[in-house]
Amino acid sequence: MSDTAPQPPSIVIYTTAICPYCVAAKNFLKSKGQTWSEVRIDLDPAEREKMVATTKRTSVPQIFIGDTHVGGYDDMMALHRAGGLEPLLAGAA
Repeated sequence: MSDTAPQPPSIVIYTTAICPYCVAAKNFLKSKGQTWSEVRIDLDPAEREKMVATTKRTSVPQIFIGDTHVGGYDDMMALHRAGGLEPLLAGAA
């Protein structure tokens, strides 16, 4: 067991090309100094099916921080306003 700080979780965002909320979510995460993996469901129908099966939602963006499904842009902003986003980004969850 080491005393190193927890590694920040990876962020995955499911997006499409024409999605203003996807852009807003990425800009917000960028402002927080975050990086992410982007999955374009408009280019990969299999990934779209996987996203819908996992989230039970068809809208984008769908944002995952580590194993936690945050939801869409509005969900992420609500979590941020409630003070829950930063601990999640830091890996404290």
